[in-house]
Amino acid sequence: MSSSASELAHRLAREAETVCHQYLSNGRRVGRYWIIGDVRNTPGRSMYVRLFGPESGKGAAGKWTDSATGEHGDLLDVIRESLGLIDFRDVAEEARRFLSLPRSDPERQRKTYAAPAPTGSPEAARRLVAASGPIHGTLVETYLRHRGIYGLREVVALRHHPRCYHRPDDGGPTQSWPAMIASVTDLTGLITGAHRTWLDPSGLGKAPIETPRKAMGSLLGHAVRFGPHGDVMAAGEGIETMLSLRMALPGLSLMAALSAAHLSAILFPETLRRLYIARDIDPAGDGAMTTLSVRAAAAGIETIPLAPRLGDFNEDLVAFGLNDLRSLVRPQVTPDDVERFLLAAPSGRV
Repeated sequence: MSSSASELAHRLAREAETVCHQYLSNGRRVGRYWIIGDVRNTPGRSMYVRLFGPESGKGAAGKWTDSATGEHGDLLDVIRESLGLIDFRDVAEEARRFLSLPRSDPERQRKTYAAPAPTGSPEAARRLVAASGPIHGTLVETYLRHRGIYGLREVVALRHHPRCYHRPDDGGPTQSWPAMIASVTDLTGLITGAHRTWLDPSGLGKAPIETPRKAMGSLLGHAVRFGPHGDVMAAGEGIETMLSLRMALPGLSLMAALSAAHLSAILFPETLRRLYIARDIDPAGDGAMTTLSVRAAAAGIETIPLAPRLGDFNEDLVAFGLNDLRSLVRPQVTPDDVERFLLAAPSGRV
C-alpha cells in the first residue's frame, strides 16, 4: 500500500464506526465489531469489522474479514466495494471527501459519486461488467475450450471476473467464485443486464453450487450478442449453445436470450430479414420457437428452425465434434447462407 493510501486507511480506521454507518448501513454494531453480510453492504452476519484496536498489525482497527469467503481488507476496500468504484483515484477521493480532507485533483472537486447500485439492477450489471476483464488466458477460456468452443479473441460480450459474489437462494452465506460474465445489451448496444456463470477453479466445469447461473438487470427483449446486426442472424437460449453454432457458422451474427421465455420476446433489429432459431429440444424450447416465429412473421421476417441431435448444439459439439456439427447444420441452412457464413466467414467477427 502506498504511503498516501496507508495514511488514508489509518485516518479512516480512527473513525471506523462512522465509516461503517456511512458505507455499511445495512449492518449494526455488536460489541467491538460491526457486523454485516459482505463488503458490498448486503444484510447478513458473515463479515465483521474491527472498530477498535491498534493502528496497525494484528487486531488493527478498521480491518475486516468475511468469514464466508475468507476475504479481508481495510476501510478503503469497504468504500471501493460498497460504492462499486473501480479506479483507486476515485476511492481515495471519496475517502478524502468523507474525512473532509483537501482533494488531490482540483479538477475532480465537482465529481459526484454514485450511491451503491440497487442489487440486481441494470446499473449493478454495468458495474459488474466494468469490474471484469478480458477472457484471454483465463478460466473462462479454459471452461469454454472444455465445452469445445474456441477462437474467442474477438468476442467482446464475454468477460472474466476472478471473484464474483454468489448469494445462495436459501439465504446461506455469500461466497465468491471465478465467473464468466456476459453482457446483455439492447438494440443500441447499451448494457442492460449481465449473466453470470460461476466456474470451478479448475476451469473444467461450473462451480459446485446449487445455482451456478444467474442473470441480473433488464433482460426482456435484450440478448447477449455475438456479432453486429445484419439481415440474417440466429437466436437461441444459452450462451454455450450459440457459441457452438458460431463454431459451425463462423460468419453468422448471433443472439443468446438466456432462457426460453426471453427468447420468445427478443426484439428484432430493423435490418433483420431472416432469422434462424436454434432450438432447445424440450417443451419450453418448442413453445419459444413457435411464439418467436409468429412474432417474426408479423414483422415480415422469415424464420428457419435449426435442430440439434441432442438437447442443444453444445451437447452435440461435445458429444460428436465440430465436423459432425457442421454436417448437421449445413443442410438446415439455405445454400446462399452456407456460402456466406460457413465458406466465406468475414474476418471482423466480434
